[in-house]
Amino acid sequence: MPFLLFQGLGPTELLIIFAIIVVLFGASRIADIGGAIGRAIREFRREVREPEEPRAKVQERERPQVRGAEPYHEDRPDYRH
Repeated sequence: MPFLLFQGLGPTELLIIFAIIVVLFGASRIADIGGAIGRAIREFRREVREPEEPRAKVQERERPQVRGAEPYHEDRPDYRH
């Protein structure tokens, strides 16, 4: 099914399109994009296979630790000048 998109294109045309993409983005950027796509696919497959954690546990894990503000002391110098 994905080959229907390239049905009218021969190997020469595909090679020219690939060369244009390499010139526009650079070989290292294309390798970075390929690696990012591969990592995203692996992450997606792992998340699909693993059973879901209880929602409360996920929310607890994602909740950032917040410290309260320190009280103001008059004898402490103010560094906001």
